Amino acid sequence: MTPPDTRRLEDLAQKYPGTVRPRPLTLWRRRTLIIAFLIAFLAAAQALGLAPGAFFSGLSDLGIITRQMWPPTSKGFFVEYLHALAETVAIAFLGTIAASIISVPLGFLGARNVVRNGFIHFGLRRALDIVRGVDVLIWALIFVSVVGLGPFAGILAIALNDTGVLAKLYAEAVENADRRAGDGVRAAGGGQADVARLAIWPQVFPVFLSNSLYFFEANTRSATILGVVGAGGIGFFLADRIRVNAWSDVAFIILMILPTVALIDWLSRYLRRKALGRAARDPAPVAET
Repeated sequence: MTPPDTRRLEDLAQKYPGTVRPRPLTLWRRRTLIIAFLIAFLAAAQALGLAPGAFFSGLSDLGIITRQMWPPTSKGFFVEYLHALAETVAIAFLGTIAASIISVPLGFLGARNVVRNGFIHFGLRRALDIVRGVDVLIWALIFVSVVGLGPFAGILAIALNDTGVLAKLYAEAVENADRRAGDGVRAAGGGQADVARLAIWPQVFPVFLSNSLYFFEANTRSATILGVVGAGGIGFFLADRIRVNAWSDVAFIILMILPTVALIDWLSRYLRRKALGRAARDPAPVAET
């Protein structure tokens, strides 16, 4: 007599062929992909000199550095570190604000339901691809050469890099807006600008705000390393202390950075929940026809 589990498996195999028991061709295709992935991984590890032995042998050096970090000390530079940390937060904030403001019109221009000109849409999207394809550290190096050392280069680097990403996210949010609200505005005699202002903007503003807050949260972390390339902030002191093996100072700077980033993360999440929660409670009204 066939066990119930076996009968159930046979019934599922007949009802959903190729799912419970993959076809031989599908099975061999999966095995081929797995083997190809393993070969590619091993080849890349060999080419890049990935050596687990070197990692485990370096753990002793890591232990020495960890012991040198205790006790953390500022050595009289606490005020300078605090000023540099505030500068880092300001770089992230101003860079995010600038990118958000620039990305709003770019997001509407990049949305197919707002601008139907294919040439404009394609050109803008490719330009944004180029901007966000360059890492923020590379932009920081470029702007340090253009405007000199200091936080202004960091602000420009964050603003430009974030514009490439935020404008794309904003455009997708505009394209996903409920079309019925726009139809109601058009039926009442409104033009395309009225549709964008009265129908689309109330729907997408909470999404815009949520994305901008998330980027501010992420930029606070990334802005800490912009000082390594001369773009201002706490990263300058961090790189300098590491360079001279002053590990107790490094530990003190890290202990200053961690609670600051955690506080901004918490505040950003709180504001995002508020924005998205209000949008869910107060959806954009649809004009009656």
